[in-house]
Amino acid sequence: MTVAFARRDAEPLDIAGIGIGPSNLSLACLFESAPEIRSRFFERREAFDWHPGMMMPGVELQSSFLKDLVSPVLPTSRWSFVSYLVAHKRLYAFLNANYEAVPRQEFARYLAWVANGLDGLRFGTEIRDVEHRDDRFFLRFDNGQEEARNLVIGTGSSPFVPDWAKPFLGADCFHNSEAKSRLSDLGAARIVVVGGGQSGGEVVEALLADPDSMTELTWISRRHNFEPINDTPFSNQVFSPEYVQAYLKLGGEQKQAAFKNSILTSDGLSISTIHAIYRRLYALRYLEPSTLNASLAPNRDVIQMERNGNAYRLIVRNQFDGGIEVLHADAVVLATGYRFRLPDALGSLGDRITLDRNGYPLLNDDYTMQWTGPRANRLFAQNAGRYSHGIADSQLSLMAWRSATIVNALLGRQHFDAEPDNGQLAWATETASAMPHQLRAGYSDGMLSS
Repeated sequence: MTVAFARRDAEPLDIAGIGIGPSNLSLACLFESAPEIRSRFFERREAFDWHPGMMMPGVELQSSFLKDLVSPVLPTSRWSFVSYLVAHKRLYAFLNANYEAVPRQEFARYLAWVANGLDGLRFGTEIRDVEHRDDRFFLRFDNGQEEARNLVIGTGSSPFVPDWAKPFLGADCFHNSEAKSRLSDLGAARIVVVGGGQSGGEVVEALLADPDSMTELTWISRRHNFEPINDTPFSNQVFSPEYVQAYLKLGGEQKQAAFKNSILTSDGLSISTIHAIYRRLYALRYLEPSTLNASLAPNRDVIQMERNGNAYRLIVRNQFDGGIEVLHADAVVLATGYRFRLPDALGSLGDRITLDRNGYPLLNDDYTMQWTGPRANRLFAQNAGRYSHGIADSQLSLMAWRSATIVNALLGRQHFDAEPDNGQLAWATETASAMPHQLRAGYSDGMLSS
């Protein structure tokens, strides 16, 4: 792809996007309603492709399809999920399918459809370096450059590999982000899956579909049990603007406690996955002639991994009773999650960006990074607020609302109504004048101080 050099005397972009994943795709959609913002987004991949290594048969979205790229803030947009269904003439077929959860493959096709139709997206264009000089950022490519007053980072999270596994990465030790392409040709008799969240469950479910290909399958998790996602109306209130606004007012230790308390609203196993795995294990044990030795082991923490000939030996601590166990495997699948990291292109700006103790950039309420550059040149970050803005920030649920917040910040006005709804739960301590009538009456009577 040819990238034209930007002239120094030309007007720079208002904002340039690094990476085109769902978050920056959402932002690009909303920019259509604010044509005064000059934007362009860049992606090193040749085309949009959302987690291709995890698109195994039957996997489902863990959030509502109404929480798409635009609908929560701009439901009339031509880029909604419903618009996608109508454009492909399968709205009624989709409704009649009566999905409890949308197939992830369907949502991936929706995202690709949007990416193919939007203007202002530049695929096959890798940003090699970003420099800040005077009043703008300079984005350098192999064959050109672009200038912008603001940047938005939307490169997503990277697969997290524990230190004990890094020396062994390869064909028989890999992150679950590569599962689709690797599992079918794995050819391993003894397989260990590490990680008790939804990704680990999907890998285990896929492996159990062909039990004759293995002799042993061990699934280990650091958690107390293989726990379901906390998917109830009240628990899902953490995926709302009103929760984020309350969370932003907390102190550091308060945020840590709130984050810990809400972890299973995001990182648990879907009920359908739990049922599928349990029923499959039941069938293999009692109903079908199978020689597979399947073991589910929660409360396990891997201490060390080492080569044992052509296989592996994992030293594991059982946190339940304190014992030490040794596991033997011909292949290890790491369902160990994802972590945000700044793109390499920002290397020259790294010393100017403030990071928290988790290695995430410190974010202001409007998703701008704290950095030492001019206030007029802002660095927005998508999917980097897991600790600063709450657990929902790394999910799809508040994607459109976050994009609306960024648009409003750029324009300096409330172009989108980003104010929270009237939530069912009162998160923060309210002043007496703002309290519901019943609480206010009790407060005035001294009931709340006893």
